[in-house]
Parts: sequence; C-alpha cells; structure tokens
Amino acid sequence: MNTQTNISAAAQVVDKDWWRGAVIYQIYPRSYQDSTGDGIGDLKGITRRLPHIASLGVDAIWISPFFKSPMKDFGYDVSDYCDVDPMFGTLADFDALIARAHELGLKVMIDQVLSHSSDQHAWFKESRASRDNPKADWYVWSDPNPDGTPPNNWLSIFGGSAWQWDARREQYYLHNFLTSQPDLNFHCAEVQDALLETVRFWLDRGVDGFRLDTINFYVHDKELRSNPALPPEERDSSIAPSVNPYNHQDHLYSKNQPENLAFLERFRALLDEYPAATAVGEVGDAQRGLEIMGEYTAGDDRVHMCYSFEFLSGDQPDAARVVEVLTKVDTAAPDGWACWAFSNHDVIRHASRWNLDLAGQKAFATLLMCLRGSVCVYQGEELGLGEAEVAFEDLQDPYGIEFWPEFKGRDGCRTPMVWEKSNSNGGFSEGKPWLPVAPEHLVRSVAEQEEDPEALLHHYRRVLALRHAHRALSKGELGGLAQSGPVVSFTRSEAGEDIFCAFNLSGQAGEVSLPKGNWEQIGGVLSTDLPKAGPVALGPWQVALARRINE
Repeated sequence: MNTQTNISAAAQVVDKDWWRGAVIYQIYPRSYQDSTGDGIGDLKGITRRLPHIASLGVDAIWISPFFKSPMKDFGYDVSDYCDVDPMFGTLADFDALIARAHELGLKVMIDQVLSHSSDQHAWFKESRASRDNPKADWYVWSDPNPDGTPPNNWLSIFGGSAWQWDARREQYYLHNFLTSQPDLNFHCAEVQDALLETVRFWLDRGVDGFRLDTINFYVHDKELRSNPALPPEERDSSIAPSVNPYNHQDHLYSKNQPENLAFLERFRALLDEYPAATAVGEVGDAQRGLEIMGEYTAGDDRVHMCYSFEFLSGDQPDAARVVEVLTKVDTAAPDGWACWAFSNHDVIRHASRWNLDLAGQKAFATLLMCLRGSVCVYQGEELGLGEAEVAFEDLQDPYGIEFWPEFKGRDGCRTPMVWEKSNSNGGFSEGKPWLPVAPEHLVRSVAEQEEDPEALLHHYRRVLALRHAHRALSKGELGGLAQSGPVVSFTRSEAGEDIFCAFNLSGQAGEVSLPKGNWEQIGGVLSTDLPKAGPVALGPWQVALARRINE
C-alpha cells in the first residue's frame, strides 16, 4: 500500500472528542491586539498573536463577540449575527484568522449570544413596529397591568425592572440585561429556526465550536409568573454583586425553564452534522448552577460541556472548598462534563480576587490543569495579570457605571493585553487604547516573562504540557478526593494510568499520604520530591504529582 495514502488517510481522521479535556484560551478582542492604531483590538491583531497562544500548548481559542453591534454591551448586543463589525475587520479577516489558527493546530470557538439581540437588529425593528407584523412575536412582549405597571416583578441583571415600555406597540418588552438588549422569544419556532441558521453560517465558515452566552436564559415562563422572594440567608453574589437587587429573587420563572432542553437538543443535532463541532455553555445561576450544568450536559444530545461560577467568584477556595465543589459536581452532574475557569471577561481576575502571590498562582494553575473536565484560560492569566484600577472617568462598562463605587464593573479585567513594556501602551496599540493599560501590568508583559525562566508564563506552558503528556489528566476519571488540612488530593485514572495529585492551597505547611502502591514523581519542577517512605511534606503552595508504577 502506498505510504503517502496512509499519511493522507491518517490526516483525515477526525477526533470528535477533542473538546473533552481540552484547554481553551479566551480572547476578548477589543483588548488583545490593535492592528490599525484606533486603540481597539481587532481580528488581524488576534491573527498576529496566534503564535503566542499556540506556544502555550492550548487546544483552542474562544473569541468573545466580534459581530456587528452598537456596542452598548461591547458586542454582547448583536445587530447582525452573520457579519463582522467594521471595528474588528471583515469576514475576510475572520477567514484568514481561522486559516492561520488551523495551521498552528488551534481550534476556533466563537461566542453566540442567542438569548437576546440588540434593539438595532432588523428583527427587533420589525417586531416593535406593530402587533401584527410577521415578526411581532419574535421578542417577549406583554401588555401592562391595569395600573400601567410591568406584567411581573422580573429584574434585570444590569439594574431595575427587566421590562421596558415601548410607545410604538404600547406594550412592555423583556430585557434580562440592558434595555437595548431585548430578549428573543424562544417559544416562537421561527426564532429558533432563524438562530440556528446563524449558527450554521459560522459552521460553514469553518469554526470548530461555540461558547453559548447565558445558556439558561433562552426560555422564559410563558405565563410570565412573578419570581418569589429569596430569603436573605440564601442570597449569593456569585452572579450579580450584592448591591444589585437581582439577588433578592429566586429566578424560578425568568430563566432555567424546562423547554430549554428541547432547543439544546436541536442545537446539538445541528452541531452533529459537522465532523467535530462542540459547544460550552455559560450557566448563570447562583442557586442551581451545578445542577443545571449536569442537566444541560447529560447524554449525547445536549451541549458538550458547561461552566458555572463556583470558582469564578468569591474568596480564594481552600482545600475544603475544592473538595465541596468537586463532590457536588459528582452528585449533580455524574454524567455531565464541566469546563473549569478561574477568570474571564466578567469577573475580577483571580490573581487579585484571591490575593495570590506568584507561588499561589502557580499552585492554582497546576490544580486547574489537573481537574477532571475541560479548562478555560483567560487572556493575561498566563502572565499573572491582576485586576486593573480604572478611574470612574475612564469607565466604559454600563454595569460598573450603574453600581459605582460599590461595584466597579468589568472594565478592570478587560484592560489591554501587555506584550512589551517599552511604551505606556504595552505594545497593544499605537493609538490611545479604549481602556487605559494598567502601568503595573507592563512589568508582566510577554516580552519580559519570555526572558525569565521562573516566570508564570513558562509555568503555564509546563502545566499544559503535563496535561497533554498524560491522558489520565485530560480525559480520565477522578477518584480518592480528600482533604488533609490545607492540602487537597485526588487521583486521575485512564486506560491503566493512575496519577496522584496533591496541592497545598495555603501559605502554611501541610502533608499528605500517597495511596497504597508504588509511585514515582512526575512533572519535573512542578512537583516536590517524594520521600522514600512516609507522608509527603508540602511547603506553602507546593504540589506533589506522582504516577503509579505497575509491578
């Protein structure tokens, strides 16, 4: 048989499960790299920096929205689902980005904001024109109560009522976010059909998958029943800050509806028409996040993976908290698949949120790459960037402007990526950046860290290489979960390989005992030395990694 034929056939083998255990690098396009000098990152800028991302060893990139938009919520208010906003470039630029990413072995995932559109979308303009036009029921409309008040008590995450009066129809429309982000009506089959066609548009262009924004917000209660009050002791600020009255309700009816499952099955059926397309959903729910994640990822006919906010908010998780969360996942989503993240474009960067020094950041990066599930890494996380202080006069985020100063919004985690420290813009742009570059970030630039073998950037490369070197870490089962003082430990197992992982998540000394059997250290500098006998002593933030030796 011809050798070249064998090579060609092998090249055509598609790994449908590439997403299972994959590491996905999130890009916030406004802040990654500007190629035009207008101070705003763009698609050509991302393409220029793809070699950096590939050098980390990640499997895929996720690009936050770059579609046409009035940018009231910076792209999460879409006015055209099938075109690129001129701010970011053109469809040709996107095609070039995909081609280059694939050359470098990177999959490309893009955000899909399906729960709502911009009020400037042609669909909404037609819908609001009258009560009897072809798209009249494409959005969620309701008559007022007899006294003129909104139809129920639903609240917007961005503050105030979730209902906005529209004088054209003399009705209220629903918006779970900004008033300029009207909610689409998923009870209308034509809406689902139209949204799925926009998904097909990008699949046909070569994307490998999607991040689904606010996946549990798609469907609302058809009867528009009011949400019950949530007792103060049950309130949780993981989704919205405590100063936001959104936390005062149990959102039984404004989201998390059972009809959502039927749409997710339609969505998955579309993805399955393509060789290896995948999706990760964002579950925004403070009370039932893990349960919804389990429900949405169970079986092979819904979304592949979801993430919730267990590690995206709150104080630094200690060993007990990690055990608690992983145990809950086993219970709530035994057949599902989690996607773990510590930082993203909506939350305070974890280096600041958890007040971590370099040793702490290295320990948590190693933990992240050893967890069962897939992983998202947010741009700049590999540099250890902390939350930037943004003055009120420089704020862009409407969320922060609304609740300032108790909640400063999301601009602090969205400031530009720093590539060098030679100028105040960190190599991001030749013009004035849309958000100021944090001066303290400049010393953590890519160029600076490339020259320092002890830098966090190189640590991320090492832990990514470790994850890929051991299939048990990327795809294996998790067992033996335990806490011993400040140390959390577990084993990962797959196809006869057992990996023991222990992490001291504190600045205090700890120790852990290896499971029975013979073990050898792995991970090189990532792991402390193993003793010949007895427990493993772990200094502050130290990690132990070992592989079982089969006799």
